[in-house]
Amino acid sequence: TNCQPNNIDLTGLESMDQCRRTLEQHNWNIEAAVQDRLNEQEGVPSVFNPPPSRPLQVNTADHRVYSYIVSRPQPRGLIGWSYYLIMLPFRFTYYTLLDIFRFALRFIRPDPRGRVTDPVGDVVSFIHIFEEKYGRSHPVFYQGTYSQALNDAKRELRYLLVYLHGEDHQDTDQFCRSTLCTEEVVTFLNTRMLFWACSTSKPEGYRVSQALRENTYPFLAMIMLKDRKMTVVGRLEGLIQPEDLINQLTFIMDANQTHLMSERLEREERNQTQVLRQQQDEAYLASLRADQEKDRKKREEEEQLRQEEEKVRQSVLAEERRRQTLEEEKERKSECLPPEPPADDPESVKIVFKLPNDTRVERRFLFGQSLTVIYDFLFSLKESPEKFQIITNFPRRVLPCLPTEEQPNPPTLKEAGLSRSEVLFVQDLTDD
Repeated sequence: TNCQPNNIDLTGLESMDQCRRTLEQHNWNIEAAVQDRLNEQEGVPSVFNPPPSRPLQVNTADHRVYSYIVSRPQPRGLIGWSYYLIMLPFRFTYYTLLDIFRFALRFIRPDPRGRVTDPVGDVVSFIHIFEEKYGRSHPVFYQGTYSQALNDAKRELRYLLVYLHGEDHQDTDQFCRSTLCTEEVVTFLNTRMLFWACSTSKPEGYRVSQALRENTYPFLAMIMLKDRKMTVVGRLEGLIQPEDLINQLTFIMDANQTHLMSERLEREERNQTQVLRQQQDEAYLASLRADQEKDRKKREEEEQLRQEEEKVRQSVLAEERRRQTLEEEKERKSECLPPEPPADDPESVKIVFKLPNDTRVERRFLFGQSLTVIYDFLFSLKESPEKFQIITNFPRRVLPCLPTEEQPNPPTLKEAGLSRSEVLFVQDLTDD
């Protein structure tokens, strides 16, 4: 085994100039660059895009990652070396021809793994195949896309361990049975981190493989939020044993614990600041709403007072108009009255009217005149009420002075049975 530093590359771009251009296109937001690079076909909005007012800053000076590679054991003894030397030409010829075939095949038929149409389906399918072959005793697989796993790890401030499953590699089967599915590894991974895995034969796994650029299988990558960006902090490659795997992961976690604690403290401070600002905003809004409510009530009171004053003013105007109209009507009725007959006229009738205010009014009329004339005369007097009726004393009855539907033409004084001298009473009906 050996340990060596490697360059961190979450974009899958081999050229540093191209990588820099990609980051510049995303305002140096490496999370957005990775999201767009890995999820062009996924159709899911980027989960790493921060608000434009506070873009994430990327520390471009930190480009180193802990790498642990387990080399295959060298042959031992005369038999081992003899077998190795005999098989070497065949192995070389086989892999050379396989590479040539794959290279030529790319020109005939594009690699179907290059187009991701159902990333979640790729992950779920891999999990089902894995369980059919190795059983259900395994670490809890994250059942979502790689970008969703990154997003959850970032949101929860947890480590994310990515496992790329190479189905055709000679060490894959032994790693899964002897290392990944052992009880101590399962317990360690389930309690310490998120675990995402996919086969490189699936489009989603192949896409992540192109981004992480593994050298051999089995391949594990530890990712965490570091300096506000998701960063690969450890790479484990080769057939690693359970105890060694736990030790290496523990070493990587211990080496980066300060960064994770820093992120947690910073996030807690941001949350506290946000809560404080939210409380201040709520207090301000509550005060603003109280002031607005006071202003609203004040405006309502002023409007109600204005309406009441306007109502009183309109009532006064209406009363003045009514009185003016009544006076005009009384004057018109007075002008239309027939002249009073002389006292010696044999057809004249002397009537004394007793008004509601105990005033007495006397006037002569003709027997042939309608009772309406009597009513119009009384109506024209200033002392008479606005509404009234005329009543005889004995027998007590109301004279039909105004036209009705049953009697459109009121009777004459003679028809009403009045004598040459009468006393009639005026009853006020205004209140009624």
